[in-house]
Amino acid sequence: MRPPDTDGFGPGLSEDDAEDLLRCICFKTGPPRVVGVEVEWLVHDLERPAVPVDAERLRSAHDEVRALSLTSALTFEPGGQLELSSAPAASLTECVDSTAADLRAVRTALRASGLALAGYGLDPWQSPRRLLREPRYDAMERHLDRTGPAGRTMMCSSASVQVSLDAGEEEPGPLGHARRWQLAHLLGAVLLAAFANSPARGGRPTGWKSARQAVWAAIDPVRALAPEPGAEPRSAWAAHALDAPVMCVRRAEGPWDSPAGLTFRQWLRSGTPRRPTREDLDYHLTTLFPPVRPRGHLELRMLDAQPGDDGWMVPTAVTAALFDDSEAAERVYRAVKPLAEYAGALPAPVSPLWVAAARVGLADPAIHTAAVTAFDAALDALGRIGVRAELVAAVAAFHERYVLPGRSPADDLVLSPAAKEPVT
Repeated sequence: MRPPDTDGFGPGLSEDDAEDLLRCICFKTGPPRVVGVEVEWLVHDLERPAVPVDAERLRSAHDEVRALSLTSALTFEPGGQLELSSAPAASLTECVDSTAADLRAVRTALRASGLALAGYGLDPWQSPRRLLREPRYDAMERHLDRTGPAGRTMMCSSASVQVSLDAGEEEPGPLGHARRWQLAHLLGAVLLAAFANSPARGGRPTGWKSARQAVWAAIDPVRALAPEPGAEPRSAWAAHALDAPVMCVRRAEGPWDSPAGLTFRQWLRSGTPRRPTREDLDYHLTTLFPPVRPRGHLELRMLDAQPGDDGWMVPTAVTAALFDDSEAAERVYRAVKPLAEYAGALPAPVSPLWVAAARVGLADPAIHTAAVTAFDAALDALGRIGVRAELVAAVAAFHERYVLPGRSPADDLVLSPAAKEPVT
């Protein structure tokens, strides 16, 4: 018989149980072994990318893609963006090769419908338009609308590359979980700057190298923030998650509630509008969008989608190499540690460091210096890891074209005043 006070979502949860669960499930330690990537894409007309794709045409194309046999998990975002999430892979090469094969199949299916995947962190010309009508997204829209329009832009017009890595070892050291957590929040700003690829919106320059990151930072006063910097990771994340606002209270029937100002901790203590459960806590964690999200492993979520069919491979390779090769991890940690003073007491992505990374990218001297060291270290590590020569060459080419001169893919985007279409 269903527990009546939780609306059928399982047994009730206490505050102490929630604290314990968060400490246990969000940082699962051990030697780094696997890597994963989520590649998210805008879907545009193959010949007329500035013209919105008819909703029925896009839904039909989605159905065609769903019929494919893929290794990666396939999902669609509220604005019609397509996302492939790789299975955890035992090596960087396995991760890249399996995801690339799935992407080739997806592109072939879309091309038959006259559509293409577009690698921009933020749609350069089309306005947000929500296609998916589900209780989650209805509640998300209601909740984020309280802050302003950034939530709808995030939901419907943004795309990213997200790299997932093991949390790291329990013991201190270059691969220790506490060190990797700190590294993710300092190096993350450097990677954001190097791979910034969203300088335009509505056919006009925004003044940001990564307008996508600016949008994400504005969606909610708490939801997109990292925990307080410098604190022990498990305690900091547990407190942050429990004190974050609840986006929605799920219901077995009818629309989901979107309570204003109710934190998960307050929900646990009050038991209203119904008692929360372990399922509710798990769901709540999926509604928090910090630049680095611990889910047993670490999700690095700060990277804009990249141009070209294979552009996503470079940030995937660089990130994995810098975190999972102990020599590279130690070298890059020494390079980015001084950035902690630049970041100050504010959390990512609203600290001065992260704002500079999103606004001016590698034009910031301190970030540029760290990026040069990071890419040098990544190239050395990729040689030790033993990845394909073509991937190492792609990273080296990116380093030469963008990092050394202090540029990013955002600098290649030129908007045609007549057509308001990007030319790269």
